[in-house]
Amino acid sequence: MQYLLDQVISGIAVGAIYGLVAMGFALIYKATGLVNFAQGEMSMITAYIAWSIAGTVSGNPWLVVGGALAASVVLGLAIERVVMRPMLGEPVFATVMVTIGLAVVLRSATLLIWDAYPHALDIGAGREIVHIGDTGVRSAQLAVMATLLLALGAFWAFFRYSRIGKAMRAVAADERAAKLMGISAARIHAVAWTASSVIAGIAGVFSALLYDVSPNMFHVGLKSFPATILGGLDSVLGSGFGGVIIGVAENLAAGYLAPSVKEITGFIVIIAMLMIRPFGLFGEREIERV
Repeated sequence: MQYLLDQVISGIAVGAIYGLVAMGFALIYKATGLVNFAQGEMSMITAYIAWSIAGTVSGNPWLVVGGALAASVVLGLAIERVVMRPMLGEPVFATVMVTIGLAVVLRSATLLIWDAYPHALDIGAGREIVHIGDTGVRSAQLAVMATLLLALGAFWAFFRYSRIGKAMRAVAADERAAKLMGISAARIHAVAWTASSVIAGIAGVFSALLYDVSPNMFHVGLKSFPATILGGLDSVLGSGFGGVIIGVAENLAAGYLAPSVKEITGFIVIIAMLMIRPFGLFGEREIERV
């Protein structure tokens, strides 16, 4: 029983990282109708920036995290303005291919600016062991769980009560009609890319704290994508919950079947989900009237 509890708690912590990245996928899809295949690379870049800052101001977690998130805001705005805005009105396939190319560029830039070796991110916090009953967890694991809950609450309030959130929902429902009502689609896209970059950056910092900073961190995007499909590609909150489900499923599969099964568990789940409920657990079914 204790082994099961250990696997579940560890899976929730990993799933919280997946959930944050998955929320970024869903947020961009909800605002623009696109899947951003550079989400994992954006998370990785922010983690490397956090590591660089930590090497300069060691022992100051607030400065490290604050600087990294400020960099993620700049990164999101730069990608939207320089790369994605010129693609407005272009075919969806072409725009998605641009995000794939962007992922490759960011991956290569990481190797050029930093190096190909793993590094530990030490910000002076997050590595303390906290005991929950007989289970020991790092404080960073508890922090990432709490952060996911805060992000879920914040986005629920954002979409329900804020003017920009309502405008984003309108653009997602019918961009042409939203433009006729005076809503700036370009502004909504900029907000979506910036917010997505920030939550990807938060996930990247937590992933670096719990594991290492390395060029392989972009895999977090690939492993988080099943969470977006599971929760619903157009459901930001559902994607967050989907991340937790995928994280727990991966840990249980690795613990009770074989470690190698962990890598494919998420994709097995989404294959089953696409066969049974293609729009995800919390996604909206698209109805076409003819």
